[in-house]
Amino acid sequence: MTVSRVVSGEGYVSEITREKVLKVVKDLNYRRNGLARSLKRQFTETVGLVLGDISNPYSTELARSVRKTLVDEGFNLFICISENGSKEDIVAFESLSSHSVDGIIVATRSNEAGDRYLRNLVETNVPVVAIGRDFRHKNVDLVSPDNLKGGFEATRHLIDLGHRRIAFIGANLSSGSHLKRLQGYVNALESHSIPVDERLISGRSDELPDVAGYSTEDIGFEAMKRLLSLPNPPTAVFARNDFTAIGAMRAISDAGLRIPDDIAIVGFDDIPMAARISPSLTTVRQPMRVEGQIATEMLLERIKSGKRISRRERVLDCELIVRESSGSKRTN
Repeated sequence: MTVSRVVSGEGYVSEITREKVLKVVKDLNYRRNGLARSLKRQFTETVGLVLGDISNPYSTELARSVRKTLVDEGFNLFICISENGSKEDIVAFESLSSHSVDGIIVATRSNEAGDRYLRNLVETNVPVVAIGRDFRHKNVDLVSPDNLKGGFEATRHLIDLGHRRIAFIGANLSSGSHLKRLQGYVNALESHSIPVDERLISGRSDELPDVAGYSTEDIGFEAMKRLLSLPNPPTAVFARNDFTAIGAMRAISDAGLRIPDDIAIVGFDDIPMAARISPSLTTVRQPMRVEGQIATEMLLERIKSGKRISRRERVLDCELIVRESSGSKRTN
């Protein structure tokens, strides 16, 4: 018990005794057995976070927020990366489950096989909270930005500036039909009686029809090049995220065109880089850190209560941040 009090830092031990114990601990290279401790307490005090495109600063901001909220409560964070769909989702879920994490936060795209595995995991009483994933279960909470409204506002901003040939970059229409940002774009066009031209909706050239995937800077670059090769290219672009928008801006610059004079562009997320590039990027700001904090607080409540809690959903407001890349109202 004396050794336990010294190692845990709990309870009174005289300074002389504490020094003796710590010397032996050092000499023996002793490490606490976290598994044995967790069996006694019924908690491992660890949480798993499954992220998608780790190169996107959005993932970094989200992970930082989750980690901070966990550390404040004495929990540790394990991160798994799933960039390529259902197989990597399942590997991540299996890995976290086998390490007996107390709960899982899932921030990847929804897919049939991954959702099926996740549903089975929830049925074994593993607490789960989703961020942005279109996953429905009576015991799984969801935290998400208002992607539908954000996509609508971004596109309407370009329409209000006088644009009519507005492209969407980040998904193909067939594979991205469930993407709310894309749906917001379509809704905005239709509400202003602008025909939806499928040629102006561009994602990966090799994208499978049933997988939305992640939209990266390279995808934005390649998609923008395809759009610029059209006989009648767009005058404005709404990109699925800021990372994709930055890739599109690079392609526009390589083509010798100017932003926003020749092509206006709007992104989504408001990553730190958006305000620093030139021209600065007009974007839809989503509260990334707030999403991470709320999701973590929901998960910790599920973990600590030990009971099944009915599903909760938080849809957070987004804000259009107007900067240089969208320009001013067109006169022609």
